[in-house]
Amino acid sequence: MIGFYNYTVILTYLGAVAGATGLALAAGGKTFPALLCLLFAGLCDMFDGAVARTKKRTESEKKFGIWIDSLTDMVCFAVLPTAIGWSFGMRDWYFIPVFAAFILGAIIRLGYYGVTEEERQTVETGKRSAYDGMPVTTSAVIFPLAWFILECVPIPPTAAVYVFAGVMLLSAFAFVGKFKIRKPGKKGLVIISVLGVLLAAAMIVLKTVG
Repeated sequence: MIGFYNYTVILTYLGAVAGATGLALAAGGKTFPALLCLLFAGLCDMFDGAVARTKKRTESEKKFGIWIDSLTDMVCFAVLPTAIGWSFGMRDWYFIPVFAAFILGAIIRLGYYGVTEEERQTVETGKRSAYDGMPVTTSAVIFPLAWFILECVPIPPTAAVYVFAGVMLLSAFAFVGKFKIRKPGKKGLVIISVLGVLLAAAMIVLKTVG
């Protein structure tokens, strides 16, 4: 089989499977489990780079890692959120521009990141210290958190759909925004992952009680 198969790609592949599962669930109108898949994909993405750096890789393996990470990000954090938006209630024709803007913003950002990261790795080692614009992977937290807040706040379902759409539109512009976000270190990744797990637990409790 073509491709590279070693432990450094396992988390990326698991994230892709989670994204595909979430898409199937969202297509069936099952928003809540699709959001959990989104959170899980984000958790996989958070640590796949750290795992990859534990092994000495060839240049081809490094480039392959960049490509599959970017493609997985597109499925999990761009396409899946739009499917979740549809399952949440964004089904009228006028939501199509919101979906289009979100997907386009993600494509532009991921393409730009791929080019600049490949150029960076030719002149320096290690990982970058900051992101240009908001990473597409933040979708893994933004949309589950938005869902959780909207479920807790007494707001009509029709209004909640527009708020969700607004979050999606703002995210699209943030993807291509001209600002920098400091990349979290090891402690930051642990804190974010713990918060993600706590958010998932809170979502499950809310859904169970509700």
